[in-house]
Amino acid sequence: MKRIAIFILSLSLLASCDDKATDLNKDIAVQVSVKEVASKSIEKFISTTGTVNPIKTVALKSDVAGKYHLQINPKTGRKFALGDYVSEGTTVIVLEDKEYENNIKIKSQELSLQISQQNYEKQQSLYKKGGVTLSDVKKSEIELINSKYAYEDALYRLAKLKIKAPFSGTITNLNYYTQNTRIDAASPVLAIMDYSRLHMEINLAEKNITSVKKGQKVKIVNYTIPGDTLNAVLAQISPAINADTRSFKAVVNINNSKLLLRPGMFAKGEIIVAKADKAIVIPKDIILNKQSGNIVFVVNKGLAEERNIQFGLENPKEVQIISGLEEKDRLVIKGFETLRNRSKIKVVK
Repeated sequence: MKRIAIFILSLSLLASCDDKATDLNKDIAVQVSVKEVASKSIEKFISTTGTVNPIKTVALKSDVAGKYHLQINPKTGRKFALGDYVSEGTTVIVLEDKEYENNIKIKSQELSLQISQQNYEKQQSLYKKGGVTLSDVKKSEIELINSKYAYEDALYRLAKLKIKAPFSGTITNLNYYTQNTRIDAASPVLAIMDYSRLHMEINLAEKNITSVKKGQKVKIVNYTIPGDTLNAVLAQISPAINADTRSFKAVVNINNSKLLLRPGMFAKGEIIVAKADKAIVIPKDIILNKQSGNIVFVVNKGLAEERNIQFGLENPKEVQIISGLEEKDRLVIKGFETLRNRSKIKVVK
């Protein structure tokens, strides 16, 4: 009997110790970090990717044969080279062919135009005085028109000896030919690209066809421009769904005025489909999903208070809260994982 009494007493002492440990644990404050809830804007966007390409690009060939002369770039003082920026109308290459030039007879065409102009003016003057008929005036006018056409055609043919930049841009290809050697007509000579404005073809999932609209803003990012974002716009949208991929095509136009992106690069785009200003926005990674719904914790009189929240707009990182939180609530952003409603907490930085 004595042994039984000692055993029962031992059990009582152990139970008493456990109760004290439990009470002690109840008094332990969980360390948390908090942030005051404030309003901000949030954007809902659709993520996409694609390859950027220039809106303006051209590959030029020689229209005629002639001796090849690569010109001096006045901006660098040396012959034009890959990567040089050229303004519209700049002569990059000159082809020399004296026989071709002589056959054009540019001086004769110019003189013939002057004579035709003088003759037409003379016939008009005589007609006013009654010295010639209207038919004579018309004939002189026809001669003048033909002379103009002949002179303009001569100028056009002569211009073929000069290869000029059709628009302002960067030289991306410059075919090598030995200076002062003859090249054939239709020889590739030069490629120019203006990539201050780019376009990116993208494919979007069928479910997004009612969300996207022409003119929506798009943010463009790339690993080569960390921390920087380029402005773009959704310029074209195909109404047709690809039956195999269940997607549709769209085109994004990108403002690349600082030339941060290079043609051929792979870029990520975020199409802004909705936006809310002055909204309560919180990070998604602090939200706990329970049987009762989505909850967060706020600090109230030194205790953790559980709040059931309702979502509005959301994106991969943030969500708009339309009920359950108010401005200036002290939201628990760290240490919330083990909290229960009314848990004692200690706020730390």
